[in-house]
Amino acid sequence: LHATVDDAGYLIVVAITFAVGVWAADRTGRALGVADHGAIVWDEVVAFLLVLFFVGTDPVRQAFAFLLFRLFDIVKPPPANIIDREWHNGFGYTVVVLALWQRVSA
Repeated sequence: LHATVDDAGYLIVVAITFAVGVWAADRTGRALGVADHGAIVWDEVVAFLLVLFFVGTDPVRQAFAFLLFRLFDIVKPPPANIIDREWHNGFGYTVVVLALWQRVSA
């Protein structure tokens, strides 16, 4: 996607997918009776799109970024661990924080 649109277009797509994901995840969580059900992973998809914005199109960098992203998702360093513990809603804001944390450490 980033190779076919400019930076502004890419960020607009990420913002739209974020907004749609918040709505869809909230609706799905209510239907399942669990606000942050493990099957709802759209937040991770959107967060990794944000990571890819900063990483670029190099497949090696993308693979390394994915590994870091998964590591941070498992470990949840601060402030992601606090947000994960305190915010329970239809969209896991934690992974957006993880995406930004990954960017800082990359």
